[in-house]
Amino acid sequence: MKIEDINAVVTGASSGLGEGTARLLKEKGANVFLIDLNEEGLKKVSSDINAEYFVGDVSSSELMTNAVKNLENINCLVNCAGIAAGAKVVSSRGVHDLNLFEKVLNVNLIGSFNMLRLCAEKMQSNAPNEDGERGIIINTSSVAAFDGQIGQAAYSASKGGIVGMTLPIARELANHGIRVNTIAPGLFGTPMLSGMSEEVQQSLIATTLFPKRLGTSKEYALLVESIITNLMLNGETIRLDGSVRLAPR
Repeated sequence: MKIEDINAVVTGASSGLGEGTARLLKEKGANVFLIDLNEEGLKKVSSDINAEYFVGDVSSSELMTNAVKNLENINCLVNCAGIAAGAKVVSSRGVHDLNLFEKVLNVNLIGSFNMLRLCAEKMQSNAPNEDGERGIIINTSSVAAFDGQIGQAAYSASKGGIVGMTLPIARELANHGIRVNTIAPGLFGTPMLSGMSEEVQQSLIATTLFPKRLGTSKEYALLVESIITNLMLNGETIRLDGSVRLAPR
């Protein structure tokens, strides 16, 4: 699919990977619709790139149904909305808070599926292009889905769930000409990671083979562009991580 033919919904668009994706797609000629819970950040990105937006929680069926119901010709979804939380199953602080575990799964996994199902429903009605394609869905997992660290039980479970649903959904939606892929980023300079201390960041970077730095949101967005334009990429989870393998802690 050509970028200039794209009408994309981008979640988590107020910052980080979602913002970088929205900016690059718009720059390349796509139409983008922004979704995030952070209204202030969303307004700024919207103003900068002249794009419409919706403020809401991606895990809410009602809110997201309202968000996309009037959108026409959606043929791309990039799921970037997500949260991270660190907690051991058992520690001196007590047992893992079940509500916290549920919250992480609700936003990261259920939120991604919620947007996927709503956008796929609209995509199936699109007129197919010359290749028979009606849409492309790109989810965001994490390398923590494969080598999660101590304290990442909830986060790794949520991201592993995204990996697990990629192929079966790609198989199903292939009948409608809709591709489904997932990106599993490593260590990226997003608000999620920048909230950690410099010492922690540097220790994580040290485990990356090359390049010895954090990834950028533009580098993530460039892979989104590649997935959109390469018809043969389907049902895949692609690690974008500089060959990092997370240590146990």
